[in-house]
Amino acid sequence: MGRTGRAGPDGGRAARLLARLAVLAAVGSLVALVSALGEGGLEIVVAGLLGLVLGAAGVWWLVAHRGLMRLLGALVAVLAPIAVLVYFTHEGLWLTALVLCLCWGVAMACARAALRKAHKERPQKVRAAVPPERPVLIMNPKSGGGKVGRFGLVERAEELGARVILLDPSAPADVAALAREAVSEGADLLGVAGGDGTQALVAAVAAENDLPFLVVSAGTRNHFAMDLGLDRDDPSRCLDALTDGEELRVDLGFVADRAFVNTVSFGVYADVVAHPEYRDAKAGTALTLMPDLLLGEGARRVDAQADATSLESQQALLISNNPYVSPDEIAAGGRRPRLDDGLLGVLGIRVEDAAQAADLAVRGSQSTGLTVLTARRVEVTADEDEIPVAVDGEALRMPTPVVCTTRPGALRVLVPRDRPGVAVIKQPVRWRRIFDLAFGRSERTASSSSPS
Repeated sequence: MGRTGRAGPDGGRAARLLARLAVLAAVGSLVALVSALGEGGLEIVVAGLLGLVLGAAGVWWLVAHRGLMRLLGALVAVLAPIAVLVYFTHEGLWLTALVLCLCWGVAMACARAALRKAHKERPQKVRAAVPPERPVLIMNPKSGGGKVGRFGLVERAEELGARVILLDPSAPADVAALAREAVSEGADLLGVAGGDGTQALVAAVAAENDLPFLVVSAGTRNHFAMDLGLDRDDPSRCLDALTDGEELRVDLGFVADRAFVNTVSFGVYADVVAHPEYRDAKAGTALTLMPDLLLGEGARRVDAQADATSLESQQALLISNNPYVSPDEIAAGGRRPRLDDGLLGVLGIRVEDAAQAADLAVRGSQSTGLTVLTARRVEVTADEDEIPVAVDGEALRMPTPVVCTTRPGALRVLVPRDRPGVAVIKQPVRWRRIFDLAFGRSERTASSSSPS
């Protein structure tokens, strides 16, 4: 994780060159398209857009309807891209289409490289950590399909001097109460080997007592661990922080009085997660419920006030502890570039029919059906006194209005010095910013012209 900074002289020159190459490649794509108009260039664009629109409409029919309409949607979603490829091949347009794609691919690659050169990442502030003397780790042996046992986490932690509280899967426990009891007995560090929901509960206790918190990536998805740069393939490496660690300060999100480390969801996803069948059959349960949740009598809409911005009648609303780079990053298991910006990411979706689904597919974040912004406070309301809320994947019900806030720098996180998961975050390509880099506007001005 790192904060964007200004590039040095060499980085600035390289960024300008790469930005100019990106613009040149983009212009080359347009020239190739115009020159190919007589050879099917226009047909390529029209066919590609038509395939995208039909594919998006097919997906909408698949998830929002049942019976014959769902079957038709599945067929359209699968056959639309295949039909485009068959058309290109049959009409002898595949080579022209390939050239256009290659030119655009080069343009995007150069643009991303220019952004990396122009804006160096300054590492997040870390400080050397004194090894804890009385660390207490709470471990869920069922989490992540049994990672605690498979990687010998209990034995490894005890070898390093930690006391381990092993949860009993057959007897649900109040992990926050266990953490508070450990603090009262003198623990100087709290940690969790488990899912993100459990991580958040214990992290709140650590923040209350200004104690360092240790994340062990023993959950299923480990989103929080990923954004901290921890090793998700071998959770035992997270325990190295007990003897050779460093400390980060990160934000902690709150929904009402409950902490969250990743996301809070309202609307469709929260409704789906609330069903007990979801745990064992996620895709099947979602497909079964979606028609009623999107268009039927069970359709729930939520309104939100994100600082000064109003969002009305949203089908799905997602609040994240610090924003993701782009909406696509959330669904694709992407990362948040920072965990210490003091902001909530806000993403709202409102799609009522196949036409709006197609608009979302073509225009992305510019679509009227998608709202992406940041805020420090979000208030969610609905026509009901109580609504489902998914907090770090855990299904809850909360009285309305539901208020989400962030506490900047509230959590001290102890991490190993060696974090193999730390990666450079891809910045979204905005062509106005690329033109600024290429043709002489100052780097500071170019940076400020692009929203975070």
